[in-house]
Amino acid sequence: MTDMLQVRAKICGLTRVEDVQCAVASGADAIGLVFYAPSPRAVSVEKAKLLIAAATPFVQVAGLFVNATVSEIQQVLAQVPLDILQLHGDENPAQCAAIAQATGRRWIKALAVKPDSNMIELIEQYSAAGASGILLDTWHPQLKGGTGQTFDWNSWPQHGQTVPLILAGGLTPDNVADAIAQTHPYAVDVSGGVEAEKGIKDHQLIRQFMQGVQRG
Repeated sequence: MTDMLQVRAKICGLTRVEDVQCAVASGADAIGLVFYAPSPRAVSVEKAKLLIAAATPFVQVAGLFVNATVSEIQQVLAQVPLDILQLHGDENPAQCAAIAQATGRRWIKALAVKPDSNMIELIEQYSAAGASGILLDTWHPQLKGGTGQTFDWNSWPQHGQTVPLILAGGLTPDNVADAIAQTHPYAVDVSGGVEAEKGIKDHQLIRQFMQGVQRG
């Protein structure tokens, strides 16, 4: 699938209208908004409305949640028209399926790549629960994404996957083309790798990153 189609790209952790506009103009397929208060990239519902208004109709908007309850997610959805949920916490497959049923939204599950984890088995479990995609990210004992560090791309599952796989973790304009060439993901997801500081995107880095995706 990814050999025939252009790899998609999502710019995550956006907090400013001008950053959304740059991501869209640079060719991003999706943008990500963080609804997790401890994150330096977290946005309020009111800010999220402004950011979504800056996106064009064919750019998808993902909402990132970490161990949020169904009620908390529904409260956001009541005011923010998210296209897809990105569940970045410890949600098990049954919990993810319950969130999807209650909210009527498609979902992506983020999984941290731990050296001792059976990633293929985990991917299959979440795929069976209805995931629209699986995002593989770098494991960190405290952080839920946004580590700025890569994981061993040699551990990337190469064959037999029935759900699209998204590569995240430490991607930058300098390494994204090599990352794509090695892993052949459905999509790539970047946040810190295109920032001037946490939550503030660097427009030149966004453009360079998207150029790297095209090369990859």
